[in-house]
Amino acid sequence: IDLGTTYTCVAVFQHGKVEIIANDQGNRTTASLVAFNDEERLVGEAAKNQATINPARSVYVVKRLMGRSFDDRTVQRDIKWLPYSIINKGGKPYVKTHIQAGEEKVLSPEEISAMILTKMKEIAENYLGRDVKHAVITVPAYFNDSQRQATKDAG
Repeated sequence: IDLGTTYTCVAVFQHGKVEIIANDQGNRTTASLVAFNDEERLVGEAAKNQATINPARSVYVVKRLMGRSFDDRTVQRDIKWLPYSIINKGGKPYVKTHIQAGEEKVLSPEEISAMILTKMKEIAENYLGRDVKHAVITVPAYFNDSQRQATKDAG
């Protein structure tokens, strides 16, 4: 699984080659986006479609928050332009959003990433017709140990 800041993709190695798996929309990449409306949690393309009409409840680029402190310069810069609320919880950035009618929830970047990874696992399982028990999740070479651990925690 390539967990990207903007898009995520999942592939399988079988029959001696790597096959990138298309999602239910037929796309080989899935938006790294989670959104909430009054009825459900949306992940990927469905969440992307809602982002323009409900930006405060649409969480994206969460990978930029993973493994960082709330005071990190990148986090502080991102807070200024993100349409959803980022709060300081124990010195780390957390997303504060309304998940259902009036119900507010505070989620870690790892929890949001886990929702995206779960969607990618479902895509792989639907394609393969069986449960997926193990996966490799890629991280950028520039990730520090804290960011790598945060990715492991999400997985």
